[in-house]
Amino acid sequence: MLAEDVRSPIAPPKKRTRGERMIAFIEKYCRVPEGNLVGKPLKLLGFQRKFILDVYDNPAKTARGYLSIGRKNGKSALIAALLLGHLVGPEAKQNSQIISGARSRRQAAIIFKLAYKMVIQNEDLKRLVRPVPSDKTLIGLPMNVEYVAVSAEAGTAHGLSPILAILDEVGQVKGPYDAFVEAIETAQGAYEDSALLLAISTQAATDGDMFSIWIDDAETSKDPKIVSHVYAAPPNCELDDPKAWLAANPAMGEFRSTSELAEFAQRAIRMPSSENSFRWLFLNQRVEAKSPFISKSVWKACTGTLLPFHKDTEIYMGLDLSEVNDLTCEVSIGKVEKGSDIWNVLPTFWLPEYGIAERSKADRVPWDLWHDAGYLELTPGKSIDYEFVAYHLFQRFTDYPNLKKVAFDRWNFKHLRPYLIKAGFTEKQVDETLFVQFGQGFSSMSPALRALEADILNERLAHGGHPVLTLCANNAVVVRDPAENRKLVKGKSSGRIDGMIALTMARGVVPEEETAERTPTYQMLVI
Repeated sequence: MLAEDVRSPIAPPKKRTRGERMIAFIEKYCRVPEGNLVGKPLKLLGFQRKFILDVYDNPAKTARGYLSIGRKNGKSALIAALLLGHLVGPEAKQNSQIISGARSRRQAAIIFKLAYKMVIQNEDLKRLVRPVPSDKTLIGLPMNVEYVAVSAEAGTAHGLSPILAILDEVGQVKGPYDAFVEAIETAQGAYEDSALLLAISTQAATDGDMFSIWIDDAETSKDPKIVSHVYAAPPNCELDDPKAWLAANPAMGEFRSTSELAEFAQRAIRMPSSENSFRWLFLNQRVEAKSPFISKSVWKACTGTLLPFHKDTEIYMGLDLSEVNDLTCEVSIGKVEKGSDIWNVLPTFWLPEYGIAERSKADRVPWDLWHDAGYLELTPGKSIDYEFVAYHLFQRFTDYPNLKKVAFDRWNFKHLRPYLIKAGFTEKQVDETLFVQFGQGFSSMSPALRALEADILNERLAHGGHPVLTLCANNAVVVRDPAENRKLVKGKSSGRIDGMIALTMARGVVPEEETAERTPTYQMLVI
């Protein structure tokens, strides 16, 4: 065993901390497994050393460690070196098990091969490690430690009990839940306080994805048992800004090629369709590979400070009715302060209460967490109760009697109408004065989108960062007719855009005098 065991001829000094011993082990016994420096001693960079020290020297005893950096910054080699430190190095524990988990068999094989190459390049490691390539397994002989590479594709996470689990590219997990990761997390329960989970990955694409939720939880909870290091470029940075490259690529100029980064940046500048991919993979920003109607940075700039509506606030509402078991919403907008140009946005979303946890897993969207946080309302039973929605609308009208218009899509409205009358609206309000049918085609949607786009670009919208509305904004893309009229559609079949449809309808029923002279001052968002 390459540790403090007196029987080991290469044991590190006892006076070092756990982190220092791990660093010393890696730099003395691990070799660069491939590339231009193959066979050379592995010299850890500053950001790698800091991560190791923070994880292993944490007084609270680290349970989870997250390292998020751009692609090609030596993540896989670091994983290989760390697992060897637990296999035959200073962190080896008798009869324990180590796993590295990846999304695909190929990625899992990469980690095993790198660790194996490090072993065969050092005579001391070769003496103490028995490889089983057919099973992607390494056995640490002195302490009988087993390392195995597992993948989600192979479904090999069950039946394991790892004291150390290292997840590679967990940012590729879509949505808040993953059965493969859950199997690994639950398998560590046997070790209580001694288990360690490390996630080393580029960022996930959206705030609702699992790795994003982990990182955000680490930041907000300040849990001392979680170490989280995130290297990402500023949200609104220029693509060709070397400082932004360095922020997300701490290995730049070492084993992260600066010229390659420059080449990819110029390609993204020449080809706008490549921009989001560059921002995600190379600048380590949370960006969908597909370009939405509103870019994330522009939408985020409109987060604003929401002001509560008062009884005199003129309010316009968009109502999007779903199928009975899907997302339904209303979005109200109003200018709260006299003379202000800012539209404050107040959205309400509903889903059926029954099976909300299963829906969250199936949709890969944290509906249950958003409900707990107050961003989503649940109606009783297995379907959306339109009576429940009708009473909500009447309560809104009661609280804010200056509600001017409610724009609705005629789809399913006939089912809501009787409940509106029952709730307290008059037939005249429902059929003539208050509720207004709003078409979903190009002719109705295009002018409304133009007005909404102008408000967003000029930051005349304050949405407060509502996560469900933000999800809808990220999923919305635009299609055009031959006359260049536009309407919103889903960017992917499973994506929800209901909130953006309702927001567009609400903006579309604002009287023309409110919209006059509101032309965009910047280039349009959609090309």
